[in-house]
Amino acid sequence: MKFTTEQKRFLLTLARDTIRAALEEQSLPQVRVEEDSILAKPCGVFVTLHKNGALRGCIGSLIGEKPLYITVQQMALEAAFRDPRFHPLTKEELLSIEIEISVLSPLQRITNVEQIEVGKHGIFLVKGFHRGVLLPQVATEYGWDRYTFLDHTCLKAGLTPGCWRSGAEIYIFSAEIFSEKDFQEQDTSLPESLSTINRTT
Repeated sequence: MKFTTEQKRFLLTLARDTIRAALEEQSLPQVRVEEDSILAKPCGVFVTLHKNGALRGCIGSLIGEKPLYITVQQMALEAAFRDPRFHPLTKEELLSIEIEISVLSPLQRITNVEQIEVGKHGIFLVKGFHRGVLLPQVATEYGWDRYTFLDHTCLKAGLTPGCWRSGAEIYIFSAEIFSEKDFQEQDTSLPESLSTINRTT
């Protein structure tokens, strides 16, 4: 799925406005996007927060059950306040946070790990009651090959490296990834809030 610059701006601003509203104990942003088939389509999505280049929260849904823009709002709140690896985000931190959104393709089960393309595919691994998922950009960021990527997905599932070699279900997916950082590098800016975007109610 490809997004226009306007759609990326909208989703990133929506995520930030949603977190800001929660921090200020205000009503969450209410928007209508029925005329935009991309933003209204159910998709899996992850929202990742970085602070000074370090991970500050990441939560997502592999399968979209609600329109994309609603799932972005939900995952933004989860990443900011309910990632068990971190304390809930504070008002003071908000300006230091960089938001990244990963919109996922449908899952594809594979039986040959050679089908995994590092930098293109994320991995979802299932073995017994254990589940582990890593986004495509993780392997690139750490310079892993596909086997190291698989081993770390095993670790994410609470299993030992190499668990993927026997008895595991392996699924791959791709992602459209965009970040507030992209706009900074392009020397363009995001709107300060949804109040400047026409899709607001």
